[in-house]
Amino acid sequence: MPAGLLLAAGAGRRMGRPKALVELDGQPLLVRALDVLRGGGCDPLIVVLGAAAPRARELVPPGVRVVVADDWAEGMGASLRAGLDALAATSAGSAVVQLVDLPGIGPDVIGRLIATAGPTVLARAAYQGVPGHPVLLGRSHWPAVRDSARGDAGARGYLADHPTLKLVECGDLANPDDVDTPTALRAFQNP
Repeated sequence: MPAGLLLAAGAGRRMGRPKALVELDGQPLLVRALDVLRGGGCDPLIVVLGAAAPRARELVPPGVRVVVADDWAEGMGASLRAGLDALAATSAGSAVVQLVDLPGIGPDVIGRLIATAGPTVLARAAYQGVPGHPVLLGRSHWPAVRDSARGDAGARGYLADHPTLKLVECGDLANPDDVDTPTALRAFQNP
């Protein structure tokens, strides 16, 4: 079974606070995203925290491993490296990497993506052919992804250049828009 890796370390400058702490319909985005990974079939679950880590840690449900990226301010690359280091201690053959600010992604997307899982597989969700998140990383890719993860690009360069990357169409299942601002968040709120 693939592991689930949630990246939730950012400060959320445009949001005005760390997105891990932001609530949508009364539920923190951090909790919502972990529920999606678990509901989609990921186990174990690891969450990477950074900005406001002590407050965010209080929201993490039992059974989820917390990793704090001390260098989180460097960008998503730092969070991804910390998460991959934690994953290396597991027996997982692959991992689904998800971002905390994607409330339109549900367990069905995770399930569709992990149907392709394997230790050599590299796959990512696509929406009307446009690559997005989440991303599935087979264990054989973890060292190279870790080495390439810098700044806010995360695994983007590695994925873009990789000839075996599979796009898994999920446009029929989800809204891939992120919530970087309060206005974007309102678009996802139930009336």
